Amino acid sequence: MTRTTPRGVNFNPTARIAAMALIATPLLISVDIVSAGVALVCELLVAPFLGMGWGRIIHRGWPVFLLAPLTGVSMLLYGRPEGKEYLSFAFAHITDNSVSLALAIMVRVLAIALPAVILSADTDPTDLGDGLAQIWHLPERFVIGSVAGVRLVSLFERDYSAMHRARRARGLADSGRIRRTLTIFFALLVLALRRGGKLATAMEARGFGSDRPRTWARESRLGWPDWVLMVGALVVALMALVTAWMTGYLRFLGA
Repeated sequence: MTRTTPRGVNFNPTARIAAMALIATPLLISVDIVSAGVALVCELLVAPFLGMGWGRIIHRGWPVFLLAPLTGVSMLLYGRPEGKEYLSFAFAHITDNSVSLALAIMVRVLAIALPAVILSADTDPTDLGDGLAQIWHLPERFVIGSVAGVRLVSLFERDYSAMHRARRARGLADSGRIRRTLTIFFALLVLALRRGGKLATAMEARGFGSDRPRTWARESRLGWPDWVLMVGALVVALMALVTAWMTGYLRFLGA
């Protein structure tokens, strides 16, 4: 079974995971801005054809856009002191090398994280379990646990919205935003622990802890859209590396 995106394209969840790995792995061996920039531009251009508009990318990926500059700041201050030095204090050196490295790291974080934001959307936990068990032949207990975990994660946003609305209805959301957010997160933690315990008990009662071989109600297989997705992901990653190499900007990790 596969999940249909808003554009009507079917992708098996295992193909989505493979595509993420195919894009991210080659990009992890280089630290230049050209390869990361090429990959990022390709991802943003292809995203609408996968049913993920740019507005939805911003809505789902705002934590990535928020954290990416932080990675650049750390590299900017503590990068290798090479080239012209603009500012130096204590152990921090802002130089030509640290500036270029900071930009490259920020763009690379986006290029690696955005495929996860784009390809993980609209993934059905049951379809994911079918693919992991039937296509990748992973252990059944691991698959069932993964399905349960993905399902609970998908409920997180719904629980957060419900708690936020409940606090507003009680007049508790008008001030102290930081304190209110921490309180909601603590409540979500307690709720997750309780729900996880109940779910484990229910699954054990239904025989999910048995060692007997399991059967699967639905067949999961890879179709031509899945192969196109995986090949396209590999092409994007290789094109990014080749472009950086041809322009002379390719820089491998640790070089």
